[in-house]
Amino acid sequence: MAKRQKAQTPLTTAQQLGSIIKSARDIMRKDKGLNGDLDRLPMLTWIMFLKFLDDMEQIREQKALLAGKDFRRAIESPYRWRDWAAKPDGITGDELIAFVNNDEAVRPDGVRGAGLFAYLRGLQGADEGGDRRDVIATVFRGIANRMINGYLLRDVVNKIEGIHFTSSEEIHTLSHLYESMLKEMRDAAGDSGEFYTTRAVVRFMVEVLDPRLGETALDPACGTGGFLVEAFRHLEPQCRTVEDRRILQGQSIVGGEAKSLPFMLAQMNLLLHGLESPQISPGNSLSLPLREIGDRERVDVILTNPPFGGEEERGILSNFPEDKQTAETALLFLQLIMRKLRRPPNPGRAGVVVPNGTLFGDGVCARIKEELVREFNLHTIVRLPNGVFAPYTSIPTNLLFFDRSGPTREIWYYELPLPEGRKQYSKTAPIQFEEFADCLTWWKNREENTQAWRVPVEYVIGDGYNLDIKNPNAKQDFEHLPPEQIVEDILNKEHRIIELMNEIKQVFAGSIK
Repeated sequence: MAKRQKAQTPLTTAQQLGSIIKSARDIMRKDKGLNGDLDRLPMLTWIMFLKFLDDMEQIREQKALLAGKDFRRAIESPYRWRDWAAKPDGITGDELIAFVNNDEAVRPDGVRGAGLFAYLRGLQGADEGGDRRDVIATVFRGIANRMINGYLLRDVVNKIEGIHFTSSEEIHTLSHLYESMLKEMRDAAGDSGEFYTTRAVVRFMVEVLDPRLGETALDPACGTGGFLVEAFRHLEPQCRTVEDRRILQGQSIVGGEAKSLPFMLAQMNLLLHGLESPQISPGNSLSLPLREIGDRERVDVILTNPPFGGEEERGILSNFPEDKQTAETALLFLQLIMRKLRRPPNPGRAGVVVPNGTLFGDGVCARIKEELVREFNLHTIVRLPNGVFAPYTSIPTNLLFFDRSGPTREIWYYELPLPEGRKQYSKTAPIQFEEFADCLTWWKNREENTQAWRVPVEYVIGDGYNLDIKNPNAKQDFEHLPPEQIVEDILNKEHRIIELMNEIKQVFAGSIK
């Protein structure tokens, strides 16, 4: 007698998944309400987000039923994916657009009530923070449906119905596809570049900071979640027991992102990579006064590429000491990071991307750096090659690594060179993780060489906390410098020459008298 076969949803191959996503994006290109990938990816994300949630809800509901426990749905009928989206011949055209967009509309069950987005935005969790209903509400308060053709929207929905978020294999494949889409979105518009940090840099920073299970890793300006995803990946192999998984899922990864679009993209990114309930705060991480940050708010590891060049409102600046208030967002985040690191006996550690101006800045910047070297151990500065973040910014960047183990005694510098034969990076030929191999080897056994040198902290203090210390073992490669930096160097030199000439002029004037 033949054995009964258990009915299973057929798995979708990586090629089929790629085809589904491509088809959905091709359909979106026909809609007049969308303009480029910067519009299409958020649209695709909120649709996938609802399908993902419904698939996960069905799994949770089955588990609760088997365990004899009550189950409260995050989304009620008729707003679940299975109610309005799953049937290929379901609600479509103008009715679908009205149901999605309007505050009040005829629902798929024929009853007049709240529209889909209006309902989702009004969800409220039973628990304070961390409830899935609160996350859903926050996501949908910050986005809008930009498609105007309900028939095309139905076609896209039907395509996404072909993705099985109940399959770990499909989720794994889709997570890689999604990362590729995030990169494409960054490439589509310069403004979106701030949401995405080059993967090789992220991986290197996580590798050297080495988060351990039981520690909490934070990115207070997480964008689309690249640092948090990589930290999660780093921690996952350390899990050996059910309790380890509980720790990883519940208390290891936290973030903050004030902008609604990257907040939604980060939620989806982390969900696809296996974090079941991402703890991402939708508020401005700078909104809490520094003096109110206590031990409960401190964390073990901070990894971030905070926005720089922006300006915060006066209300935010008042959260910082008067002598350290500045319009430069990167310097505000640097102060926040310093305050958020856990104190000894288990001192927290941080890796932060900063623009070159942070290294040589004076005034408020110098006062912040004074606190950094006197109260924290700024042990390493990795100087990245020019163009790592090009073409989104041509500003030279550095990686600061420090911890709260005590004051700085010496600072190691490592200058990462451009690969031989390369003149610059580009969005089609970015920096690769393999280019950090020599630095990773050096990190564990530090010696001075042509790329690495160390500077006593007394030298930095004596130079007004200037951290912009050039490699004493290398000649400046003007061929690889961006034109704007060469111009800036020339102007700085000319400015210094004028200052010296004025000093000489004053000396002569004094001698004549």
